[in-house]
Amino acid sequence: MEQFIQLDESHLSEAAQLYKDAFAGEPWNDDWSDQKALTEYIKEVSGHYNALNYGLLIDGKLVAISLGQIRHWWEGANYNIDEFCVSKDLRGRGIGSKFMAMIEADVKKRGVAGIFLQTDIDKPSFRFYTKNGFSNLEKHVSLFKGVK
Repeated sequence: MEQFIQLDESHLSEAAQLYKDAFAGEPWNDDWSDQKALTEYIKEVSGHYNALNYGLLIDGKLVAISLGQIRHWWEGANYNIDEFCVSKDLRGRGIGSKFMAMIEADVKKRGVAGIFLQTDIDKPSFRFYTKNGFSNLEKHVSLFKGVK
């Protein structure tokens, strides 16, 4: 049985484990072996001002998460997704697309104008998002400067 929920702090540990497992292997190879850093990261991305975090339960088990926030912009409010993942055991079965459709329906009811997220163009997630109606903002650039 599927259940679309809004996540709260009681889901923090389960969300952190799902996130860790989802990004541990190819092509991301994220090393979240530092449990404290993982917990702090999940708290940070799920605890923003205007946080809006979703989960999908199947038979009571958390299998997908979307962590983000409502951000106001001159064109209207957006749901900014910081992290989105589906259990690696369930990928390729349409669960991510179904979950995204549930999110879209909920934010639309809230009067949100759009959904914004960032991903790497060379990862499978790029294909997933474009398949689900997201457009590549080709003029948008993410920048980083190391300071170590």
